[in-house]
Amino acid sequence: MRPGAPEGGPAPAGGRPLIVTEDPLLLDDLLRLCAAAGAEPYVHHSVPGPSGGGREGEGGGAAGPPGGTAAAAGNIGWESAPLVLVGDDAARRVRGAPRRPGVLLVCRDVDDPLVWQRAVEIGAEEVLRLPDAESLLVDRLADVVEGAGRSALAVGVIGGSGGAGASTLACALAVRAARAGERTILIDGDPLGGGMDVLLGGESAEGLRWPDLAGSRGRVGAGALEESLPELHALRVLSWDRGERVVVPPAAMRSVVAAARRRGGVVVVDLPRRVDEAVAEALAQLDLVLLVVPGELRAVAAAGRVAAGVRMAARDVRVVVRGRPPGGLDAEAVAGLLGVPLAGEVPVEVGLPGRVADGEPPGGHGRGALARFCDGFWRRVLVPAAERGVTA
Repeated sequence: MRPGAPEGGPAPAGGRPLIVTEDPLLLDDLLRLCAAAGAEPYVHHSVPGPSGGGREGEGGGAAGPPGGTAAAAGNIGWESAPLVLVGDDAARRVRGAPRRPGVLLVCRDVDDPLVWQRAVEIGAEEVLRLPDAESLLVDRLADVVEGAGRSALAVGVIGGSGGAGASTLACALAVRAARAGERTILIDGDPLGGGMDVLLGGESAEGLRWPDLAGSRGRVGAGALEESLPELHALRVLSWDRGERVVVPPAAMRSVVAAARRRGGVVVVDLPRRVDEAVAEALAQLDLVLLVVPGELRAVAAAGRVAAGVRMAARDVRVVVRGRPPGGLDAEAVAGLLGVPLAGEVPVEVGLPGRVADGEPPGGHGRGALARFCDGFWRRVLVPAAERGVTA
């Protein structure tokens, strides 16, 4: 629920959220939710006394005139707080405060038509009704604790047919993003694959694998996740161990991908061709899915069935044509037959399997066709994503 877009630049990450309310019951609720998220808020509230004046609450805020003013809110960090929670009862007090992002109007009666008017008047990003929105609010508060800013650009890669080279492309995309200076997490979502850590030459690297995270529920700490994963070639990798197959529940997939996105930068997810509930959870969080298809008719026929399943959960699907055998289909023909926009064509790179066997990761050879495609892809998508200013 977004009544209006705030003006001004991004609010600073980290620090203490600000609560502005005169309702003691709402304040108790907000303090409880802050505690659940591990956030220590700064509180500004004024309880009218017999003379009509005000008594300042917690946080050491300076007392304002009777009834409270927007200036009083500004004096205690309206512009500097990373997140501001305004009780519906206190909206009048902050009506004249400078517009800024990160303002949430919190209420109990969302059916009140005037609540939306008040939200627009104070430039609120969202109207949150308690108790229904408690989990959402805890997530926003936890983002403040973690210092979360702009969410990562999340790209999935899935093979349209067997042997299409999706895992190789996913790995190369992650390697090139990391070498370009992006904070990068590569997630291996295919339990039956060979393992992304193996492809990167790090099967013995220390760090957590999927079996360690398969029981995750609710919110996973973004910083803790990143630090716990193996670091290979300047990127973090979540892959599988060499034990028996572990089924990742949909809730765990949802929590882990969401945590990876909150760290910003780039998230690349290698996906299996079969779209089950866990894969659907990952697809729902991706900004873009690349369907890798060889330029041959049989592969296109198989990719059509995969594309139908992916489109049910993904918001943006594009095809990458990888290699064209003699007499095969060109990239535009493949995209046309699938009815999917073309993201580009990657020629077969001579010598790639040998270099990977020698320890060089896919995309590691900067002059190779695979690296050139990945570099061009990131140049096209990273700048528009930053301009959109999507935040976690």
